[in-house]
Amino acid sequence: MRQIRFVRNINLGVKSLLLHKLRSVLTMLGVVFGVGSVIAMLAIGEGSKQAALKQIEKLGTNNIIITSRKPTITDPNAATSTNVVLDYGIKYEDEARVRETVPDVSQVVPVRELPKIAYDEDRAVETSVAGITPAWFQLVHRRMIAGRMLNQGDLDHLAPVVVLTESLARRLLATTTSLGTNVRIGDKVFTVVGIIHSETRLADSGQSTPDTGLDAFIPLTTCRALFGELIQEESAGSSTRRLVDLQQLIVAVKDRSEVESVAKVIRAMFEHFHPRRDYEISVPLELLRQAAQVQAVWNLTLGSIAGISLLVGGIGIMNIMLASVTERTREIGIRRAIGARRKQIIAQFLTESLLLSSLGGLIGVVLGVWVLPTLITTLSARMGQTIQTIVPLYSIVLSLGISVAIGVIFGLYPAMRAARLDPIEALRHE
Repeated sequence: MRQIRFVRNINLGVKSLLLHKLRSVLTMLGVVFGVGSVIAMLAIGEGSKQAALKQIEKLGTNNIIITSRKPTITDPNAATSTNVVLDYGIKYEDEARVRETVPDVSQVVPVRELPKIAYDEDRAVETSVAGITPAWFQLVHRRMIAGRMLNQGDLDHLAPVVVLTESLARRLLATTTSLGTNVRIGDKVFTVVGIIHSETRLADSGQSTPDTGLDAFIPLTTCRALFGELIQEESAGSSTRRLVDLQQLIVAVKDRSEVESVAKVIRAMFEHFHPRRDYEISVPLELLRQAAQVQAVWNLTLGSIAGISLLVGGIGIMNIMLASVTERTREIGIRRAIGARRKQIIAQFLTESLLLSSLGGLIGVVLGVWVLPTLITTLSARMGQTIQTIVPLYSIVLSLGISVAIGVIFGLYPAMRAARLDPIEALRHE
């Protein structure tokens, strides 16, 4: 019996809505755009979240990255004098100290960075050269495009070999075969043995991967032997000399659960031996958690803003249902007079409200899952940017659930108002 009544209420609801097709469609539009916007906004938030987390994970969640930083100059004459050598940053002693005294460390990878000009025939490109050990490629995973990585033999024999990033290889060796080519870096000649994928800055996190801005990689021993320890930079007629042993240390921790405790030990060590604070310590695992928290708040904000349109759609449904009650007062009176109970009247009007909100929700899902994300991606690509959208399953379930709830909440008052009508007064209504 209940199933028969339910089917009958649906049939009556559909017939009632079809009597005013345009009005029903316009009423549903509020729910359609509300559901679509909620899903689309959460898809943008989830896409940006996954992109940021993916980039941060490239730093290595088991890694701790220590970077040299130029301290604030306290002597005003030191800033202008050409005879002063700026001595700061990570020292080789720091590498040995971390390697030998910090517990739970599996690897310590030093990085020495030099600004140089690379030459090939008549081409010259400003580049940044990194002296590294083979373990660098184990901690900082980069896709190999051609050739090979640096190996222990290169390090032991001070081999004059270089691995280029794809971007530098394209600029410098555009008309030659890359592998096996001799290129001049500064006044030294190196043989190209490999090419790796280029990396860029993490747009969402503000952090840099360990090879951001680096164009060429040579053995650390070769770097020290051929270029010495003093770094000299010349720009706009001025010359700066720096004595920085290492620009970076990448510390790999054996167990991810110990990363933060190891980071505390390293921070305490550097605070003791570097009172000038000429370093920065970055823990990707902490960045990962912070990014997840920020994106969660961002998703909540976007969803709340989009949810306002759902609220407006619900108000529209209530408005139309109240108008429908007024229009059908005589019909309600007739049904009550021939024996219809109040709960049957409530069920009829609630069914109509649910039909409006549910159908609008289903159309909104299609809009939010396929139409809006595609439109957003296309428009962002034309503007030279890439906005990634990922539609999480919970956004679909949440939006549909809210749309159904809106049908019940905003349809309940008009339904109860219809049920409370006095049958005699309703029959007299014109």
